[in-house]
Amino acid sequence: MERQKLLVLVGPTAVGKTELSLLLAEALHAEIISADSMQVYRGMDIGTAKPTPQERKRVRHHLLDVVDPDESFNVADYVALAEAVLNELKSRQVVPLLTGGTGLYIDALLDGFLFPDTPADPHIRTELEEQAKRDPLSLYQELQEVDPVSAERLHPNDLRRIIRALEVYRRTGEAISALQQKRAQQQRPYDPLYVGLTRDRKELYSRINERVELMLRRGLVDEVKMLLEKYPHQPTALQALGYKEIAGYLRGEMTLQEAVELLKRDTRRYAKRQLSWFRRNKRIHWFDRTSMDDSQVKKAVLDLWERFSPGPK
Repeated sequence: MERQKLLVLVGPTAVGKTELSLLLAEALHAEIISADSMQVYRGMDIGTAKPTPQERKRVRHHLLDVVDPDESFNVADYVALAEAVLNELKSRQVVPLLTGGTGLYIDALLDGFLFPDTPADPHIRTELEEQAKRDPLSLYQELQEVDPVSAERLHPNDLRRIIRALEVYRRTGEAISALQQKRAQQQRPYDPLYVGLTRDRKELYSRINERVELMLRRGLVDEVKMLLEKYPHQPTALQALGYKEIAGYLRGEMTLQEAVELLKRDTRRYAKRQLSWFRRNKRIHWFDRTSMDDSQVKKAVLDLWERFSPGPK
């Protein structure tokens, strides 16, 4: 089976993926597939730094605005949708350019399994820990229903592992036992060329701070206010970075300045976690955006692609 070649552009938030992805897609006549766990939600535009209408006119984008914020969406849903897009692009002989900062989605799609040490989701973890305090046995009973294989393996008092198994299930929609066995031996039909972007840390943090200020000027507070009014029951999507901080301000829990500083801090921490995730992937060709501009990186990546996928483009 000839595997489908695709270009994968990764890196932390605010590193400069969007403009470079557009330049590369235009040069390769590619279409962009978003790998962002929050850009799938309709109405969450400013806080997710979603590509603008003008940018979407330049290059066709996929997997933006897929579900409403009060609808459930997990990595299994993403993989199913992304596979359909990749099949469609293959049928049209179009180069796919997968780009985004959600490493979990990218790994699940391209490697066909989730790493056992998938980082914890603090919101889901907190919910489960609170449930454990109230009724620890209910956790084990829930695990028996959603993942009987793991339940058989774990003692009912092993709350740490039970919570972990339920957390994975709630986050991905699949049992951890299935993820550990299911696709590990399965060869995926994709052949990715990975490109990663980095910057000097001080420069990256400065860009993050500037991005937050730009989001505010573009109307982030009004966007969050509208979403809270439309979805008053606080769906998981509104616990996302950029939304939960501003929501705290709108509920009177802090001043706007405090919310903004919290958002900047949380975004810097998120970028650090993203870099840690991607650096585990030894297949990534890294480019330092502090020392290389868009045109230089574009040329280098296109040279890589030419060697990786020779032939007419």
